[in-house]
Amino acid sequence: MKHAAVAILTIFLLLISLPARAADLDSDNDGLSDLLEAKFKTDPQNADTDGDGFSDGLEVQNGYDPLSKNPAKLPKRIEIDTKKQELSYFLSDVELDAFPVSTGKRSTPTPKGSFKIDAKAPRAWSKPYKLWMPYWMSLSNGKFGIHELPEWPAGKKEGATHLGTPVSHGCIRLGVGPAKLLYNWAEIGTRVIIN
Repeated sequence: MKHAAVAILTIFLLLISLPARAADLDSDNDGLSDLLEAKFKTDPQNADTDGDGFSDGLEVQNGYDPLSKNPAKLPKRIEIDTKKQELSYFLSDVELDAFPVSTGKRSTPTPKGSFKIDAKAPRAWSKPYKLWMPYWMSLSNGKFGIHELPEWPAGKKEGATHLGTPVSHGCIRLGVGPAKLLYNWAEIGTRVIIN
């Protein structure tokens, strides 16, 4: 009995000593982490802050303002920092997440400026480089774009070790997982800012 009490107390002390990350917590189980609840200024104890019948998480997932009872779409945007080799994506002014990327090497740099996604294809073929570009999102009428690590016709995929290093021919390459997530999130017309 004494050993069981000591074991329970030890487990309890271990659990309370582990730091909980707000990015991992979802106190009201609405699909929106407590960290994002704070960024959107929603109530982390109320799954439907604005009382419109839709959970805060569902509204954010579909691009709606979780603080408005009336359906109000929020603007989406993607920002790419070529110095940091990082892509961040935003709903209004709230950064949802960031991922490492590989942008253009010195001899074939990624163009900088403001663009819009003008076409999408789940698996595009690059004639000049003879490779597949999964989850292709075209910028500047296909001159370059955002896509998953490329694949050669025999099925070999570019290594994830290249992420974080500028090695592409101008495109922005994302890893497996983040590329599909971003492809499904961003619509044609989504603004893309490259610095």
